[in-house]
Amino acid sequence: MIPRLSQVETTDALYLDYIDALKQNGFSGDLNPDYANRIVLSTDNSIYQMLPQGVLYPRSTEDLVLIAKLADEARFAEVKLSARGGGTGTNGQSLTDGLIVDVSKHMNQVLEINAEERWVRVQGGVVKDQLNRALKPYGLFFAPELSTSNRATIGGMINTDASGQGSVMYGKTRDHVLELNSVFLGGEVWSSGPITDDELAEIKKRDDKVGEVHRQVDAIFTEKKDLIDAKFPKLNRCLTGYDLAHIRDEQGLFNLNSVLCGGEGSLAFIVEAKLNVLPIPKYAALVNIKYDSFETSLRDATDLMKFNPTSIETIDSKVLNLAMGDIIWDTVSAYFPTEAGEPDIKGINLVEYTSDDEAALKADVAKLEAHLKTVEGETGKSFGFSVVYGATEINKVWAMRKKSVGLLGNAKGQERPIPFVEDTAVPPENLADFIMEFRKVLDDRELAYGMFGHVDAGVLHVRPAIDMKDEHQESLIREVTDQVVALTVKYKGLLWGEHGKGVRSEYSPEFFGELYPELQKIKAAFDPRNQMNPGKIATPAIGGAELLKIDQVPTRGQFDRQISAAVREEYDSAMFCNGNGACFNYDPNDAMCPSWKGTRQRINSPKGRSSLIREWLRLIEKTGTNLQTESAKVKARSFFTSLPSRIKNTLSKQKGEEYDFSHEVHESMMACLACKSCVGQCPIKVNVPDFRARFLEVYYGRYLRPAKDYMVGSLEYMIPWLAKFPAPYNWAMKNRALKAVFRKHVGMVDSPAICTNSLISGMKARGVQFATPELIKGLSIEERDNAVIIVQDAFTSYFESQLVLDLIDLLTGLGFYVLMAPFKPNGKPLHVHGFMKAFEKAAESNGAMLKALDETGVPLIGVDPSMTLTYRQEYGYVIPEKELPNVQLIQEWLVTHTDRLKTYNSPHLPSAEFKLLAHCTEKTSVAPSIRLWQEIYEAMGQKLSIQAVGCCGMSGTYGHETQNADTSRAIYQLSWADVVNAPENKNKLVATGYSCRSQVKRIDEQVIPHPIQMLLAQLHTHH
Repeated sequence: MIPRLSQVETTDALYLDYIDALKQNGFSGDLNPDYANRIVLSTDNSIYQMLPQGVLYPRSTEDLVLIAKLADEARFAEVKLSARGGGTGTNGQSLTDGLIVDVSKHMNQVLEINAEERWVRVQGGVVKDQLNRALKPYGLFFAPELSTSNRATIGGMINTDASGQGSVMYGKTRDHVLELNSVFLGGEVWSSGPITDDELAEIKKRDDKVGEVHRQVDAIFTEKKDLIDAKFPKLNRCLTGYDLAHIRDEQGLFNLNSVLCGGEGSLAFIVEAKLNVLPIPKYAALVNIKYDSFETSLRDATDLMKFNPTSIETIDSKVLNLAMGDIIWDTVSAYFPTEAGEPDIKGINLVEYTSDDEAALKADVAKLEAHLKTVEGETGKSFGFSVVYGATEINKVWAMRKKSVGLLGNAKGQERPIPFVEDTAVPPENLADFIMEFRKVLDDRELAYGMFGHVDAGVLHVRPAIDMKDEHQESLIREVTDQVVALTVKYKGLLWGEHGKGVRSEYSPEFFGELYPELQKIKAAFDPRNQMNPGKIATPAIGGAELLKIDQVPTRGQFDRQISAAVREEYDSAMFCNGNGACFNYDPNDAMCPSWKGTRQRINSPKGRSSLIREWLRLIEKTGTNLQTESAKVKARSFFTSLPSRIKNTLSKQKGEEYDFSHEVHESMMACLACKSCVGQCPIKVNVPDFRARFLEVYYGRYLRPAKDYMVGSLEYMIPWLAKFPAPYNWAMKNRALKAVFRKHVGMVDSPAICTNSLISGMKARGVQFATPELIKGLSIEERDNAVIIVQDAFTSYFESQLVLDLIDLLTGLGFYVLMAPFKPNGKPLHVHGFMKAFEKAAESNGAMLKALDETGVPLIGVDPSMTLTYRQEYGYVIPEKELPNVQLIQEWLVTHTDRLKTYNSPHLPSAEFKLLAHCTEKTSVAPSIRLWQEIYEAMGQKLSIQAVGCCGMSGTYGHETQNADTSRAIYQLSWADVVNAPENKNKLVATGYSCRSQVKRIDEQVIPHPIQMLLAQLHTHH
């Protein structure tokens, strides 16, 4: 069995004392010195990994004041603090070996919207897209754009002075900050904004940190103004962090926010912000221009800028090809048509126009179109383009562009494109020449890379592909960075154009030269003992205070190389997580990731679980244990052989006598719904259910399983027998006393009732036979040509028998010869709970039967999406690809027979409108299949729209389990409850997932039919 993992890096006594002092002084937020939280927050989207001493989640300004006050006491002078927002930094901006202060969990409210004056007041933990959703009803938006907008916080945007697409028109975050409420070290709360000289003079008289800061910053600006003008480059992406050039605004007012914006938490905690917001443009157009080389797209951008667009974005072929292989491409493919005889697309420019005047917008687009048609095919010009109108459709293209950032991390092989020189900025007119030299630096080292960015602003994101587990390749970080720094100097640009400095702050003294000591004075005024995110941007001029260096901070690769290659390969669905944070998507109507949304705990996210598994594998490896051998032992060992030791270890666990890091990993894994949204939506394709199952297998080789696992795992085997006499089971599931016993001792709060109208009796009444290869051979030609086999699953066959019978009725009515595959356990519940041996046995048995049926040539269709997709996904780990049965989703097969459906489309069948609630696994794994339902409904003269919702919170048996019941309901309330209970949706909703329909029934006591049942009802109503 696997060993107990008791040896981990514990929190220092100083920090434990500090955390205890916070608790004693009334800290109301969460204090997490546990190893799991520390591991999860030891990484961001950079190559680095720094283990913090703990994580603090403040609930209020008072909590932040307490943090700052205590840290300023002499006894805690060595305590380090680092603010963290969405954790999407690409340069280790928020990483620390001190304490993380994360305001996103609790301090995430939009406090006030003043539409008339066009400003909004928010807490630092508000997510950018969350803010824009709140502003949309007022016709307003917060303009700075970035690819991580669905998880990046406003506090993080301010701390990195973030910007992205559209910055030429809209500027950076600091250009939209009107006021900031900050907490200084020592506990002072200060509201900063533009002030007059008289106001400044009064503040400078103060005998506290506020007065000292204002005196110091004003003195530097006054005394060093000429030097500042000479040193700070005149770029759209002006220097972030301690921005001395903009201490005085265009009206001559003093503004401390120019220093705070981009300060990366090294000066103060950002609590609240008052932000300028703008009217949403009424009209938009996007011109997608194709090129036969990336260099051509870069050089042509200079000409395109003459046509005054809102923004120009560029993407190279590597990024584009990765997007084409992702589910997101299905939403935009029509806008990138390929014509016969055209060259391969090697570069794309996305040129956007926005306006409140539709005629003016179309006139601008027409001018560009005329130009593009004139130069089409010329050397150094484009060879084709398409135009998209309307924000809804344009946003699909921008979503593809945003996701491309993360998709680069999903390149094949061990070398993955990584960020470390990815946001250089040069004058746009120098960009093409700069990039050609940049590419030579990489080509000389035979490094692959991907490129994309904001060509109109002179910013291009370049990510070289490096295997950081290889010590030799790791050394390239220094080589490449030093050469790129030299190139930015040559082309009058910056190394840090967009993503902040972070660990790359080591180049600050070289860049600022004689101005760097002035930055040190500012840092010292705010943070004299170097406690606030030390090592970033600048240090106070005190002994021992040094900037971090790019090759002296621990990297993820250094930890990962401690895991053997064979184990890394087996757990590759976790190992390649790069921390892009797509799983922290705030949007309640998005499927990713329900356990994160329901708990707001970062350990309960794909990124968190990947981090925990990586560390668990490393610690296991350190003990000399071979996980593959342990897995084989668990499979081979009988239940009773290891029972005594498992009982002993479990009793020790219950008493809390012995620490085992595996328990922290287990807690995180058990909060996972195994919905597989991560597999489809994570750019890296992190597959939590896969490595979760592998972990649970060996974990329960050491500890006892809960009783509910055996109940769920054996369900598919017991249900055919229970269904013969369902009354006792159904009575037990409704009996209050027995339900209480089940809740407390078995771990299940409830279970749906087994249908009393059995499927078998319904089949007999309809003359439907069980399919066998022999029976199929005996069919007539007509029967065979019209035959279809329904593949059973335990949930619909026994808990929703009527659905399967309705499917039979509809297909029979359409002229099909319906057969039923004999019931065999699918095995998915076994896989979800880590019964790997039993799952493999079930998959081999069921797979062999279905493959035999498949080889007859008769199509196989599955009813429940989750169970059906198991044949394509989980079965692939057990059965060779060529032996996998081809089981289609209902809509994938039925859409090929719309000619039969159209025969029902007549004046006697009035059109009705319905809304589809799709299953999470279906939405994220086979997204194009959702639209097929619309084609099916349209063929019958019906209208079907796709309703945007997140997860229902059930996912198999998750919502039935005692430990998950509350979270399950919380997830349901995030998006499903409002849709289900909206009066306008009555009798209009359909849902494809069994678990979704079950959840609605148990929480809201409403019955939502399957799309097939609604079609059948329509036919029955009008015939």
